[in-house]
Parts: sequence; structure tokens; C-alpha cells
Amino acid sequence: MVTLTSVRPDHQQAMTSTARVAYRPDDLSDHAHRQLIGYIGLVLPVVLIILAIVRDGMERWMALESISAYYYTGAVAAFVGMLVALALFLFTYRGYANERHSYDRAAANTAAIAALVVAFFPTAAPTGVPPLLWWSPMTGIVHHVFAVVLFGMFAVFALWLFRITPPEEAMSPDKQRRNMVYLACGTVIVGCILWAGAAGFKGKPIFVPESIALVAFSISWLVKGYAHVTIANAARSLLKR
Repeated sequence: MVTLTSVRPDHQQAMTSTARVAYRPDDLSDHAHRQLIGYIGLVLPVVLIILAIVRDGMERWMALESISAYYYTGAVAAFVGMLVALALFLFTYRGYANERHSYDRAAANTAAIAALVVAFFPTAAPTGVPPLLWWSPMTGIVHHVFAVVLFGMFAVFALWLFRITPPEEAMSPDKQRRNMVYLACGTVIVGCILWAGAAGFKGKPIFVPESIALVAFSISWLVKGYAHVTIANAARSLLKR
């Protein structure tokens, strides 16, 4: 399997020092896999906003109070489809072949299940929109519980799993820098969960904290997947043409 960053032993002669640190022999998942997970979270709010404005108009879009409310807009296909895609990538995420492998798999599977539940158990309809015939208050409760679980797993990856360094290895300066990014992203995610909870309790919009948490989640996975190496390599290739 070849990663997007081309960081595998059979490419030793072409590797730069930056790319070399991107490969671990116990890594069971491709960096492309991590990048795709990150990019889905990064573009989700943008895609939903664009589709809602184009299909429903600016006035309707301005009335939406959460990302989940896009289920009731012309962006419903993107909302459900991207959450399902995210779930599939999380289900197939294998982590590392070490003593923490079971934790990687448990966190990824829990997040994947939560993403599916969030997609198929919608929140309450926005003001002025008729409720779904099959929707009930319990549906909304299930949605919100699993939304918290989903963002909670995002925080687990950023604050714990991504920051682990095997005890037999010295932490490189690059790893130290990336750990700082993971810590910042995880802290932002937790802060946004609390922010959204407080805002929701008061009946205020939660779109902003949800979107910020998604961006933080995305950055952590993109950094873990060495997206900067991929982008730098692509830029160098373009400049050489």
C-alpha cells in the first residue's frame, strides 16, 4: 500500500527528511485514509452552507441554528452522505499494531456508529418547517446524545491517541510540535462541546461551536495524516513542470 505522501520503504531513494518521519512500520492505516477523514470534516460545513443557500435561499439559511438542522434543507443529501462516508472511513481505520491497537479501533468504531446515528436520527425540525411524520422527541434525544459521543471521540483522538509516543522512542521535535497541535485541537473540541451544550440549554444557536469543533477535528486528522507533506510534495511537483 502506498500513502499519499509516498512514504514507504520501497521509495527510500526519493524520500526527503520531512517525508521520512511520516512512516511507521507498525502503522496499519494509510496517511491518505487519515487525510480523507480530516477533509470530510473540514468541507462539511462549507458544502452544507453552499447547498442550503443555493437551494433554499439566504433567508432560510440564516434561520438555521445548527449543523444538524441542514437535514431539513436542500443539503440533506450532503449532510447524510458525508456523515455516512465519515463513518465508513472510521470503521475501516485500523490505527497501529501495538498495545494500543484496541483503543484505536474502539474509538474509531464508536465514532463511526455515532456518525451513523446522527445521520439517521435527525434533530427537531427548525422553526417554520413541518416535523417529519415519524419523528418523535426520543429521536431528537438519541441524536443529541450520539452527537456528543461523536465529538467526544474526536477529542479522545486529539487529546490522547494521537499524542502517544511509544516509551522506547525518544520524542522528536516534529512529534513535539504535532502534539502541541493535537492538544490545541482537542482543547478546542472540548471547549466547543461545552459551549454548544450551554447555548443549546439556553435555546441559542450552536452552529458556530459545532463548526469550530469540526475544523479542530479536521486539523488534528490532517496533521496526523501529514497532509502538509502531501501538499508540499504536490507543490514541488507542479513547480518542476
